Amino acid sequence: MENLVQYFSNIPSSHRSMILIGGITFFWIIESALPLFKFSYQKWKHAGINIFFTITTICVNFLLAFILVKSSDWVVANQIGIINWLPKMPLILYATLGLLLLDLIGAWFIHWLEHKVKWMWRFHIIHHSDMQVDTTTANRHHPGESVFRFAFTTLAVIITGAPMWIVMMYQSISVLLSQFNHANISLPATLNKILSWVIVTPDMHHVHHHYVQPYTDTNYGNIFSIWDHLFGTFSQMEPQKIIYGVDTQMNAEKNDNIQPLLKMPFE
Repeated sequence: MENLVQYFSNIPSSHRSMILIGGITFFWIIESALPLFKFSYQKWKHAGINIFFTITTICVNFLLAFILVKSSDWVVANQIGIINWLPKMPLILYATLGLLLLDLIGAWFIHWLEHKVKWMWRFHIIHHSDMQVDTTTANRHHPGESVFRFAFTTLAVIITGAPMWIVMMYQSISVLLSQFNHANISLPATLNKILSWVIVTPDMHHVHHHYVQPYTDTNYGNIFSIWDHLFGTFSQMEPQKIIYGVDTQMNAEKNDNIQPLLKMPFE
């Protein structure tokens, strides 16, 4: 465990890039060979649009990264945050609790909020407008959404009291799990049932991308599925019956072009 702490305390930027690019490449290959849906679309053009939004997300996070680092250093130095107020515990339990809390506040809660607050939904709808969900959809976020998602990640760090090595571990796992649960694949039913009690699977998250409510307002999780089970937002649906998109934005041409997507929150 100490080796993991040391690694994520000093993880090189090149390794973080490899996690992002390697994950997309890995799941891209799998979904190309064993797709859940055989979309009749230009896969490279679709990927290009989503990669554009991935780059804008990276730029936002890069520009604001110093805030995250300063926040983490401050809570650790002043022993602020939930995991710093609890009695001393084994390192693996400390890390697990930190990851769970970061996932709850920095992923599940902000995601739930985006579906409940109208102005947030206007930005988040760009993510849901993808009518061919695959692994590249994972980072299809409007730059405006990237900003307030970053704000809640920072809030999560302060409330949790997470040191930077846990933050880096969380972000690395989050990237991979997001690419996994958006991938155009389906797991064997038994395996999906077992895994979906612990982590968010593709079959679980694809339900969230079904084009109508109430399914759109379920399965908010990113890494851990425990929060959806706990808060009653877990739902299931046969994968073959899922229709991607959002019922108010089913214009395929508009949803496959960068300029209309950037303007969408302000319409």
